[in-house]
Amino acid sequence: MLYYLSFLSAWFGPLNVFQYVTFRTVGAALTSFCFCLWIGPRVIEMLHRLKLGQPLRSKQEVHRLADLHESKQGTPTMGGVLILFSLTLACLLWGRPTNPYLWLALGSTLALGTLGFCDDYAKVRKKTSGGLGGRQKLLVQSLVAGGVAGVLMLMPQAREAALKLQIPFVREEFFLLQLPIWGAVLFFIFIIVGSSNAVNLTDGLDGLASGCILTVALVLGLFAYLSSHAKLASYLFLPRLPGGEELVIFCAALFGSALGFLWFNCHPAKVFMGDTGSLALGGAVGVVAICINQELLLAVIGGVFVMEALSVILQVLSFRLTGKRIFAMSPIHHHFELRGWSETAVVTRFWILSVVFALAGLASLKLR
Repeated sequence: MLYYLSFLSAWFGPLNVFQYVTFRTVGAALTSFCFCLWIGPRVIEMLHRLKLGQPLRSKQEVHRLADLHESKQGTPTMGGVLILFSLTLACLLWGRPTNPYLWLALGSTLALGTLGFCDDYAKVRKKTSGGLGGRQKLLVQSLVAGGVAGVLMLMPQAREAALKLQIPFVREEFFLLQLPIWGAVLFFIFIIVGSSNAVNLTDGLDGLASGCILTVALVLGLFAYLSSHAKLASYLFLPRLPGGEELVIFCAALFGSALGFLWFNCHPAKVFMGDTGSLALGGAVGVVAICINQELLLAVIGGVFVMEALSVILQVLSFRLTGKRIFAMSPIHHHFELRGWSETAVVTRFWILSVVFALAGLASLKLR
């Protein structure tokens, strides 16, 4: 909404600054961060009062891990509402309301956040670590992702770009595949559902998922800015995305809200994001990656999330096929915990890996 203040610049020149993406990007990041810090204590107190504590898995299920995390019993969950509130406020204040990409990203994020909230509430009500059924969640995630794909297919310019799958480290004119519409829709559903669940699997230690999402949001925001700029996109051989500058605002708001949440989520965590936050955050980065035609790059910059998801897949396949486990426990962050790493060591080293993966993604800008 603040964007429209630039229309009054004829009467007061300095208001023209509200039309610049760079200014609004900083404003969105600071707004979401500060708002999250402001409402954080109030939301945490409310969650405590409502007794919405995180139920942990029983010792019969996880054995030694239950002893390591026993002190976390009762820590409020559903903290992802902090992220969603802050993200929404910043996008509404600093985004351009007529931009479809902004609403597509924000709407899908809130939809997945609502699904996560229902799952968290079911866990608290049942007082177990199991909430909604896996098939139920997968169905809703697929419907949301299908809705995103459908909207993109209805936008002529977006559809033309979306049907081309770009390979990282390769120039724009070299594409892996020209996708048919049905293939693109299925691929988009796979990306959004996969990224949503990957972040959900990563959210198992204090600050792990919220810290790793910061680097992903930064890199995606940079690519969105470059793709929306005609000269820069041409120079760097990136797909051109007119209107993509509002995704920069979204990524900045996402960064600021995740950073503000990390203030309360760092070890020892005062609140957990729960599925309310993790499903929403994963879906958000998946949608942005699709909009800017960087779906495969997401697997590079989100390498930590890919590691976590793959560790679960490999563990399940290995146990079913051979009866043996590859890891002491999956997702892989629990494997390192059971191998003697402290929780802070695991989280910090995974943050470092997240930075390394982000730098690898940035390197693709010149290695083309």
